[in-house]
Amino acid sequence: MPWLGAEFQLMNQAMSSDPSASLSAGLQALQQRDPARAAGLLREAATGLPREAMNWVALSNAEMALGNRDAAEAALEAQLELAPRDIGALLMKGLLREQAGDPRAASSFYRAATNQAAVSGDVPTPLAALHNHARTFLASSSADFEAHLLENLGSDLSPAMIEAVELLTGKRELYLQQPSVLYYPGLPQKRFYDPADFPWFAPMLKLVPQMRAELATELERGAAGFSPYVHRRRHRPAPNSPLLDNQAWTAFHFWRDGELQEVNAARCPATMEALGHAPLVRIPGRSPNAHWSRLLPGAHIAPHVGMLNTRLICHIPILTAPRCWFRVGSERREWIDGVPLVFDDSIDHEAKNDGPQERVILLFEIWRPEIDAADREAIGRIFQIVGEV
Repeated sequence: MPWLGAEFQLMNQAMSSDPSASLSAGLQALQQRDPARAAGLLREAATGLPREAMNWVALSNAEMALGNRDAAEAALEAQLELAPRDIGALLMKGLLREQAGDPRAASSFYRAATNQAAVSGDVPTPLAALHNHARTFLASSSADFEAHLLENLGSDLSPAMIEAVELLTGKRELYLQQPSVLYYPGLPQKRFYDPADFPWFAPMLKLVPQMRAELATELERGAAGFSPYVHRRRHRPAPNSPLLDNQAWTAFHFWRDGELQEVNAARCPATMEALGHAPLVRIPGRSPNAHWSRLLPGAHIAPHVGMLNTRLICHIPILTAPRCWFRVGSERREWIDGVPLVFDDSIDHEAKNDGPQERVILLFEIWRPEIDAADREAIGRIFQIVGEV
């Protein structure tokens, strides 16, 4: 029947004059797995529609199905100009760059897509397989890049350069100072300090055997002097911590918020003598703070940051335990007899006792050495004023 041909011709003319109709028909053809017809219709739509009204990803799919990779990439570039974080467009662009033999560009698009997926928390179901492929490709590319990098750099690298390479290759995560209350600018981003830089540790360490004996005496009393480190305060909301009022992490205080704990101090003269060698922070109503910190087997102090970056926290091991570890930023250590730890607690840190024995340290705080006397005094005034409000 000759009128059918005329009808189809009229329909095609109508679609060519109506780019929205061409878009709808092109999307339908793509669903019907007719990429040739879909591509023709979608190209027509692209010439007539505003850029933001066009389905560029659909056009790219049609062009890819026909093997027109350059045209497919051009369509994706149009989409990414409009929506730079479009997960589907980023993944498809990465796939085309991978197929073109450009692994560096492929990695950059795949990484942008996976980062965006991590932020949005959602990958459309049709993209799940390509998303998994992207993650596998990134893992393989990272390993290849790291091997190539180390082969050409050599193994004679300083600790700082080893960390820089591990950050570059994603083996380490970057942690910086993030105090919850007061940030003092310009301080070095330094996780641990060398105890040798603090000569007053020497006389303190000589007293460790006596301090250990005092601890043993207190533990024989039934640990009555120890109280949960995370506890409720009057007229304050309860801390959001699984260790709230928990005996798994307890403290035996010698100084607390600037007040001497006279009963505990009188029972432990060697520990008080040791603390007398340390340049404790002194802010009325706030500091000194010094206590034994006791961590029972299985206890986990979750990742957290301290209130300010103007102090350093010091640990002197009194009772060490196997498989009891401590992480500051991306660096993990264990407590070793005779080895103090000095660290910046404004950097994300945590501790866990994975072993069968309890661990006890003497913990106290000192000023960061980079802060001069005038600023120390001003910081002290800030916290005194805060306490008065």
